[in-house]
Amino acid sequence: MKIYLDWVGCRLNESEIERMAAQFAAAGHTLVDNPAEADRVVINTCAVTGEAASDSRGKIRQAARAGSAEIAVTGCWATLDPTAAAALPSVQWAVTNTDKDNLVAEVLGLEPAEFDLQPLERQPLPGARFRTRAFIKAQDGCDNFCTFCITRLLRGTGRSQPLESVLSDVHAARRSGAQELVLTGVHLGSWGRDLNPPQVLSSLIGQVLAATDAPRLRLSSVEPWDLGPDFWQLWQNPRLCRHLHLPLQSGCAATLRRMARKVTPESFSGLVQAARAAAPEIAITTDVIVGFPGETEAEFAESLAFIQEIQFAGGHVFTFSPRPGTPAERLPGLPTMDVRKQRNARLRAVFAAAAESYHRQFMGQVLPVLWESTDSLGPQGWRLHGLTDNNLRVTALSPQRLWNQITPVRLDALTPDGLSGVIL
Repeated sequence: MKIYLDWVGCRLNESEIERMAAQFAAAGHTLVDNPAEADRVVINTCAVTGEAASDSRGKIRQAARAGSAEIAVTGCWATLDPTAAAALPSVQWAVTNTDKDNLVAEVLGLEPAEFDLQPLERQPLPGARFRTRAFIKAQDGCDNFCTFCITRLLRGTGRSQPLESVLSDVHAARRSGAQELVLTGVHLGSWGRDLNPPQVLSSLIGQVLAATDAPRLRLSSVEPWDLGPDFWQLWQNPRLCRHLHLPLQSGCAATLRRMARKVTPESFSGLVQAARAAAPEIAITTDVIVGFPGETEAEFAESLAFIQEIQFAGGHVFTFSPRPGTPAERLPGLPTMDVRKQRNARLRAVFAAAAESYHRQFMGQVLPVLWESTDSLGPQGWRLHGLTDNNLRVTALSPQRLWNQITPVRLDALTPDGLSGVIL
């Protein structure tokens, strides 16, 4: 049977899709890179914003239009509205997050225990989506109560993957040739708190680094209140990527309180200083919500000024959209959509300027780049696209297709998407 897999949303969704790929392959089925070729399709959905939910529905409809495959949908939007998910064209299975681990067995009519008989080998997705990075699921669920967030409601309470399970996935990824490992989770910083005995994220990172020869280990999003003093010592190991994604959500203290975030602008600034002291030239990126209920023009200006002061290496801007069942849905003072869109554009311009400034400081430097995708130029060779450990997007020309290789590159020009350089 031919299987097509796709997802919307976070790195955790991608990690889950990669595990499903391994299960389908272990059961003897073939992965394809086009839903028109598939007998069955699985789509892992997202509901973190209204736009993500809309994108999820769009992917399902696109897959249905592509052919006659039977479709299984899962993930956060399918959990939020399983009835609507089941009603979409060609959908035969609407599987909530609670039952997601058994989705492949259900779709194939197998017993879930069949996948526990032997370790699963990582199965990267075919075609253009074939990845040089492996996303390792270390944690799921969340015990925070941010008033805007629906993920906690849809993913449940925080749950850590045991160390042995994480290391098993790490070794499988390395056997498949992945050069970079990315630890992921809904609330990654809480890893280990529910284990017996309790452990901490810095311990997991240290043990992963010790157990593998992977050239790179990267962290996905980490909440800023989860980082203890021992965390910063980890960057003494050069294989830990100099990139830290710390969701801020707002640079205004009053807005953060309404969001029920466990951070203040002052404490966040202190973390940034500690990170830059531990790993000079580290890329610090973030997420920010604009137009949160009650956000006045003065509060937005305070947030904007703080973000300019931090000088992030980049950031994602989300226009607030009320999510059903969250406390923020009931808060008064929601700015108009026009105001929210204007604030989004103003903040994106600030992030763009900060990102350009961050990139510019590396002009003339030589940095190792992992080549993640390639475009054939015919007899002229290849245009390569890659990533440095500190999250710089790089392009270069080469007579060889150096996909999934790490090579030194002298960075010599800014581009709309990052930097270009010369391979040495």
